[in-house]
Amino acid sequence: MVLSKRFSKDISSMLPSVEEAKDAEEEESSQTVLGGIASRPPSRPLPNLSRGSVDSRTIPRSARIKPDFEEQEDDKSVEVQDAKEQSQVESLNKSSENQFVSSKGKEEDWDTELEDEEVKESYDSTGKAKYLSVCQFFGVVPVSYYLRHIQDSVLVMRHHGLGLKAVKALALSLMTNTSIVSLDLSDNWLEGDGAAAIADMLKENCYISEIYLSDNRLGLKGAIALSHMLVENTTLRKINLSGNEFDDQTAPYLSGALINNQKLESVDLSHNLFGDRSGEILGTAIAENTGMLELNLSWNCFRGKGAIAVAKGLGANIFLRVLDLSYNGFGNNGAAALGEALKINNVLEELNISNNRISLQGAVRFALCLKENKNLKALQMSRNPMKSEGCFAVLKSIQANPGAAIESLEFCDIVVNKEFDDLYSALKETMPNLSIKHGGNADLFKRSSMKADPLDIVRQYIKENSLHPAEMFTQTDKSNLMNYEEFQQELTATGIIIPKDVAGKVIEFLDKDKSGIIDFSVFQQAIST
Repeated sequence: MVLSKRFSKDISSMLPSVEEAKDAEEEESSQTVLGGIASRPPSRPLPNLSRGSVDSRTIPRSARIKPDFEEQEDDKSVEVQDAKEQSQVESLNKSSENQFVSSKGKEEDWDTELEDEEVKESYDSTGKAKYLSVCQFFGVVPVSYYLRHIQDSVLVMRHHGLGLKAVKALALSLMTNTSIVSLDLSDNWLEGDGAAAIADMLKENCYISEIYLSDNRLGLKGAIALSHMLVENTTLRKINLSGNEFDDQTAPYLSGALINNQKLESVDLSHNLFGDRSGEILGTAIAENTGMLELNLSWNCFRGKGAIAVAKGLGANIFLRVLDLSYNGFGNNGAAALGEALKINNVLEELNISNNRISLQGAVRFALCLKENKNLKALQMSRNPMKSEGCFAVLKSIQANPGAAIESLEFCDIVVNKEFDDLYSALKETMPNLSIKHGGNADLFKRSSMKADPLDIVRQYIKENSLHPAEMFTQTDKSNLMNYEEFQQELTATGIIIPKDVAGKVIEFLDKDKSGIIDFSVFQQAIST
């Protein structure tokens, strides 16, 4: 019979313990034999029944050693006591059954000795314990910098020379890390296998939103692994894959990832080896992507058809905000294609086409299309052989566009002329927020290079006052060598009165070696000629 906890407590409070009864028996037996006085008080009589019952039957205790004349009386008293206790046990059994029925359904009242106690292990949100165990398994030394910053939100580990095993250990621990949201592993020579380990980690980790893997020589194997990861990952918002030797073979995989992943907002594929074939493939991805806001394709080899394909992709895209195509080879045809794309695209805000071999012809063709664009805010065309006339054409088209939103123009390392400066000054009245950077004004260079001769001012003064230098200088008996103060006094004595700043320039001109001494004869000869 299964008893409730409450009933078991009631029973235990009513019945004496087995050890207590046993001690009492031994004490009384010894007192009976030796004739001593019992120490047990009358208020605590020793019961004749053992604790508990079996099938409503009481179990009597072992017989005590008593004199013969007391055995009969004891037998009668035992029978009476047995009858009383039997009735008590029966009444307790009935009450216990009633309590059992009333307590049925209350799970907390059941005495379940077979309950399984689950031991819950604490979750390692940093992955530190796992990292140490994996390092021991691979036989590599744990990176102390990583252990110190494992709870940071931004982890920068550039130039650590991790190696394949260390990267695998790092990747396995990052699978369970919930602290790091930005991870920078640039320039660690990960190569393809390291990239595969990082890709597997990013399939499991749902906290990292930015990752930088530039300059790691990932190659084809790394491109394949990361492309498969990007198809599954929905957490990443920014990825930097600059300088990883990606070429035309890797372009199809990366293109597929860009088409299928609509969560990435910033992608950097600069400083790679993409050619014309890659331009055609990536151009399609640019056209179909609906999540990317920033794309960097600078320092590649897009020329001819590849450049035109990228430009067409830009025209079809309606989400891209920032595009960097600098240091490619777009040329004049590519510039014209970009201009046509800007006619259609009214979303792009920043465009960089610096150093793309765009000459005056290409700049003019590109500039004509800017008359219809109403969203572009920043345009960079630095270091293109477009001359001042090309810059002027771009600025003129912006002036002709009443809805132009342009705020920043960069023509760095391109020298402009006065005509460009005049147009810029006129445009500032209607577009006060417009700022332009260029390589300087050629006319200003010419004027600054022509330094004025301070002696001309002295000659002009002598001419205006009808002075004769020969007569003035023959009257002086001063030595040819004199200091600055003596020179100024000599000028006043000869009738040449000029402002102090002009006199200072004359002194600076005559004292070229900065010795503080002027040869007055040199001054006489210069004025006379």
